[in-house]
Amino acid sequence: MNPHRTAFIQGLPKVELHLHIEGSLEPDLMFELARRNNIKIPFSSPEEVKAAYQFEGLQSFLDIYYQGANVLINEQDFFDLTWAYLLRCQKDNVIHTEIFFDPQTHTARGIAFETVINGIDRAMQKGREELGISSQIIMCFLRHLDQESAFNTLKQALPFKAKIIGVGLDSSEQGHPPEKFKEVFEAAIGHGFLTVAHAGEEGPAANIHNALTLLGVSRVDHGVRCVEDAELVKQLIEDRTPLTVCPLSNTKLKVFEQMSDHNIVDLLRQGLCVTINSDDPAYFGGYMTDNFMAVADALPVSLEELQAFTLNAIEASFIHEQEKQKLVDKVTHFSHEFFV
Repeated sequence: MNPHRTAFIQGLPKVELHLHIEGSLEPDLMFELARRNNIKIPFSSPEEVKAAYQFEGLQSFLDIYYQGANVLINEQDFFDLTWAYLLRCQKDNVIHTEIFFDPQTHTARGIAFETVINGIDRAMQKGREELGISSQIIMCFLRHLDQESAFNTLKQALPFKAKIIGVGLDSSEQGHPPEKFKEVFEAAIGHGFLTVAHAGEEGPAANIHNALTLLGVSRVDHGVRCVEDAELVKQLIEDRTPLTVCPLSNTKLKVFEQMSDHNIVDLLRQGLCVTINSDDPAYFGGYMTDNFMAVADALPVSLEELQAFTLNAIEASFIHEQEKQKLVDKVTHFSHEFFV
């Protein structure tokens, strides 16, 4: 890649809308927390952990992902995890991020909901004050668990509602369609939460349609299999429904065999509101700049189109219009010298 293009991608202000905070747990921090909390993990070194990150699909990733989360015990652990991610955001010029967390992964281990949310929130506040990175947090329900568990999690979240912008749906898509969680999403909307959901990654395009119609989602996380349904694609374009696409994740989990097969640029050119995100960067080999670089390396994409991924993410974000305009101004100011 030529230096001009590299400099543009590295310097481009970015907005991340699809990031699982537990998926940013780097092996070095995993080992540090395991020692600090006297937790046994089935690896002898950070290098051995990294060597295990060869996934056959989503489930093989989730198995190791949940093992890693076991080292997160105290509020300080969740603070340290989130702060480490925000420092990576600073390095990658991420100016706004909307973070997912999975409370059921922790409450099932006896960790109090407030321990999780307070640790993450404290780091986010520090990120705003010291790094100038704005952020919001979205609570995800684990779709492989039942709806009753999701309702219980929603109840636990209500005292902390001021800290949580929305609810989402993640974990294994196969066998756990959106309709399984229709009632709990209706309840969440009734409490004033915004909604998003993972759909159309390993599951069919029908999951995207049902997430929109049954769960009332504002954004679709992944959504790359929308192309299986031409009418759905047309609707997504007309409604400007955002897709939070995760290129390196998609290739690591074999949604696409290689990056040159990815449809993200095609989707952008068709007029969909697609964005670039890192998903679980500690496991999938890259944060935001890495994902932009991977797309630009493998696919024919212009600087203007790379900028469009950020502008789409600003449009799709859950911040006020005035704040969106400030972020747009930052992006266009940066890009101006590259486009003249």
